[in-house]
Amino acid sequence: MTDPVYSGMPAMELGAEGWHKPWSGTNGGTCIEAKKLPDGRVALRQSTDPTGPALIYSRAEVASFLEAAKAGLADFLIA
Repeated sequence: MTDPVYSGMPAMELGAEGWHKPWSGTNGGTCIEAKKLPDGRVALRQSTDPTGPALIYSRAEVASFLEAAKAGLADFLIA
């Protein structure tokens, strides 16, 4: 059986409830929204395009990214 939740699926198929903006700055509302899925995976979508694609990551992938970002390993993305 194919998993009905996949990376690149329309975010609206994941429902309107449960999306959060875990970080938001003074960027005029352009943010990433996150939603924890029932199986522990995390969906991310662009706040300015809530019907666009959602990227789906495992809990381990999100944890790894956040730990690395906290350690400064993603600073090159904004430098």
